[in-house]
This record gives sequence, structure tokens and C-alpha cells, in this order.
Amino acid sequence: MITKARIKLIKSLEQRKKRNYHQLFVAEGPKLVEELLATMQPFYIAAIPEWWDKNKRLIKSACEADTISPEELQKTSLLQTPQQVIALFPIPQHKFNPAIAQRELCLALDGVQDPGNIGTILRIADWFGIHYVICSEDTVDVYNPKAVQATMGALARVKVHYTNLSEIFQQCNTPIYGTLLDGKNIYEQELGNNGFIVMGNEGKGLSPAIRNLVTKKLFIPNYPIGAKTTESLNVAIATSIVCSEFRRRQQ
Repeated sequence: MITKARIKLIKSLEQRKKRNYHQLFVAEGPKLVEELLATMQPFYIAAIPEWWDKNKRLIKSACEADTISPEELQKTSLLQTPQQVIALFPIPQHKFNPAIAQRELCLALDGVQDPGNIGTILRIADWFGIHYVICSEDTVDVYNPKAVQATMGALARVKVHYTNLSEIFQQCNTPIYGTLLDGKNIYEQELGNNGFIVMGNEGKGLSPAIRNLVTKKLFIPNYPIGAKTTESLNVAIATSIVCSEFRRRQQ
């Protein structure tokens, strides 16, 4: 059985100020929760008996937990279709050392606003072996429940840090790649194996301050070049194209 106070806590974590206050985020569903359990110690888990029967071994040390009915799960879940298990995890306190970008590729997000986009971008980073994503302070919170669900467990492996991007970029003597309309065709541009790939806001692109710090401007051409096509690419799709081309060059 789950208490009313616990349900109230879980529901409150839809709000960023409550997540910041409690330093907790919500994850739901077997795949997501099991991915996170591989690297994170949960604060609390509520699950139906079927989930507990299969997954007790994943709980490496004691945490607060409840066995709940499907009806209780329905009352507690933040999803339209609840999925066996709800877990609360402490928000990781990752630090970012700019020197990391001197030896490997990092992603930077400048004002990305959609939770689904940031979640998908984390999956892309995870897929292409990018371990660090740094975000401007006005980028959507990756611990938003919708964003967490969209990561599909990538939060277990990708470290996210919110900071002043301009300050970080100015501290680094590394390439800063940005996708811009006046950039050079990405398939003709020289690409390295370290530095920052910075992606901008869904509607406005890179902010003027960040645009001025980009050292290598990239452009993703349509096909055939010059044909009348859709005006722009979704930021997550553009991120996947850029990351794929970087990794293709390194094979």
C-alpha cells in the first residue's frame, strides 16, 4: 500500500521547483527503471507484485519501497498508461571540467525547450558514445518527467550539467561546432574528435552570444541541394545527423 503523502510527493515532482527542493526525479516503466537501477541507487520504488517478482535482485541496497495494486499505480502514475513500476531517484550532482572537451566530443544545448527533444538528444548522445551534455541555464530541465521518459534510460550513462555556456566555451581552447544556415556543408567540413557540438533552440537556433563563439560553422544540406523542401529540421533529428557524421569520420 502507498500512503497519500507518498502519492502527493510523486505528483509534486512534475514541478521543477519541487524537484529542486527534494532533489528527486520520477522514472516510470520497467525498461527505464531497470536501466537506471544499473547505475543509480533509488530513493523509493512502488511496483505491482509482478514487477517485484522479476526484479528484486536489481535492488542492490535497502530503499523505501511499496508493493501496490494496479489501481494504486493508476492513482499515482504521471503517465496516461501506467507501467508496473514508479521509482524516485536522487538528481545526480554532475560536475563538468572544461578539460574534458580537449580529449572527447561533448554536446551542448543552447535553449532547447521541448522535453521530448532533450530526452531524445540524450538517447542520441548515448548511442554515439558522447558521455557529457552541457546545457544553458534556460534549457528545459532534463529531469522533467516527460524528458526522463524520452531518454529511455540514457540518463544512466550520459552526464548532464547546467551552466553558463559562454563562460565554459571561453575557458576552452577547443573547437566549437554549431549548425548555422551560413555554415559549411558538414560533409565537406573537417571534423575532429574533440570539442563541443552545440545545438540551438527549436525556433530561434543558437543565441547571438553562442553564435559568436562558434569556431566551425556546419550546415546540413537538403537533397538535392537547392530544392524546395521543409524549412528546417527538428533539433533532435539534426543532432543525430551531426553526431553520426562525426562518428563516421572516426571509424
